[in-house]
Amino acid sequence: MFCKRAKLFRFDAETKEWKERGIGSIKILKHKTSGKVRLLMRREQVLKICANHYITADMVLKPNAGSDKSWVWYAMDYADEMPKTEQLAIRFKTADEAALFKVKFEEAQKFLSESPQGQQIEKESKPPQPQVSSKEVDLKT
Repeated sequence: MFCKRAKLFRFDAETKEWKERGIGSIKILKHKTSGKVRLLMRREQVLKICANHYITADMVLKPNAGSDKSWVWYAMDYADEMPKTEQLAIRFKTADEAALFKVKFEEAQKFLSESPQGQQIEKESKPPQPQVSSKEVDLKT
């Protein structure tokens, strides 16, 4: 669906700054049989995964700091094997590449929200909500 070279960043909430995650080809991939759509990015040369998450209909792609070459969004990312909610930012070389990324990202979301198959995929792709215990735990003992 999409493949371009870009630079990926993640927001570190502890230090309150953007950290570079890698430079490489970012791809939007649609599985042929299941129809699930995911975003995958590998670092150049070492090919280590730096972004790996499903695209969901409720994701919001926002412009980053008024730039026409970059986008920001939140995702449940699996790049570090353990799923973690991350704020990600992507920067492309040109505004045209960034605009094409937005078009393809939104096409994937439209597929998920409009088709019955996409709606089923959307339900399956969301991570389970954490169980919250109603019992109080005494941590002093």
